[in-house]
Amino acid sequence: MSLTIYGQHDANTIEQMARCMEHDDAVMGVLCADGHMGYNHPIGGVIGYREHISISGVGFDIACGNMAVQLDVPAADIKPRIADVLQKISAVVSFGVGRVNEERVDHALFDNDELWRAADATDLKAKARAQLGTVGSGNHYVDVFEDEAGSTWIGVHFGSRGLGHTITTRALKEAGAKDTMNDPPALVLVDSDAGRRHMAGIELGGLYAYAGREWVVERVRQIVGGTVLQTVHNHHNFLWREWHQGEPLYVVRKGATPAFPGQLGFVGGSMGDCAVILAGVGNAEAQQAMHSTVHGAGRIMSRTAARGRFVKDETGKKQRQPGLVRHDEWQAWLAREGVTVLGGDLDEAPQAYRRLPAVLAEHSGTIAIKHTLRPFGVIMAGSDVFDPYKD
Repeated sequence: MSLTIYGQHDANTIEQMARCMEHDDAVMGVLCADGHMGYNHPIGGVIGYREHISISGVGFDIACGNMAVQLDVPAADIKPRIADVLQKISAVVSFGVGRVNEERVDHALFDNDELWRAADATDLKAKARAQLGTVGSGNHYVDVFEDEAGSTWIGVHFGSRGLGHTITTRALKEAGAKDTMNDPPALVLVDSDAGRRHMAGIELGGLYAYAGREWVVERVRQIVGGTVLQTVHNHHNFLWREWHQGEPLYVVRKGATPAFPGQLGFVGGSMGDCAVILAGVGNAEAQQAMHSTVHGAGRIMSRTAARGRFVKDETGKKQRQPGLVRHDEWQAWLAREGVTVLGGDLDEAPQAYRRLPAVLAEHSGTIAIKHTLRPFGVIMAGSDVFDPYKD
């Protein structure tokens, strides 16, 4: 058994990763530099098992991931009208639960009755139809970027919404998992009824997430204009069957981007920070990293801590407390970066996250940066948006 750790982490995150590796079936593990604690499996944690799949290792947001497309439209043509573009996006793309329009989003995956039955999810079709193409809240977003050559990119980040959340909730209950942060991971044998059912659920969630991200990107492209030149699309909460150290393993990545040699990945930063298009490389270090890299900048504090630290002080009557960043300072930071933001809240402030270049540097021997994407338009759910399926 081997465990490779990138970057610096608090003791609780290290302990949680070690707990996940204690099972006799665990062969290899990686903790990426953007890692932090999650539910029974750290975000940024990658583990390969011989005969088990980790329900908590994939997590509630099955197939959460990123999609980015490059357009043949110069960013200089979009920037003057970005506020209007964001308003138009908000009129057709829904954040949180519910829809802002009555457009029916359909997809061939709803006709795959065999897969829905295998996942024991036929009763979830109505919910899934209603939420297909919705983005959610938390750190899920739609961004408009400019790359180093002045090209426009669209980027989105979200997963399988209520479908994946319900599939995982049912699987965890069946496995007898407790609703705490620090219990051992919920593992089931692949060759069991529960294992086969959850494998089908993960496959279904993956198809659903791909369909949702593709729909949103296309609607945004129609608003921005232009033709797609290239597409980068990847899950970062998923299960794969892969070969490592000479044997086939069931590999779970929770908040980690697959980066096999030549494979492209889109990795976003925090609100207002640059994102990147990267590619995996082929060397011994990359093999030891299980061809995995970061999925984002990584939180340095929980949402609760962020809300407590980055407080709104609109009355001007409170004494400034050391270490606090006011709402107006957060907005000033975005303005200095030239980013127009619609929605979002203080728990997504850039100060709650690491800087993406720093975590990428920890993985520099295993990836190559192809493009740096600077956001100039960001749309996220606002603080008033209800969503039980956030990241």
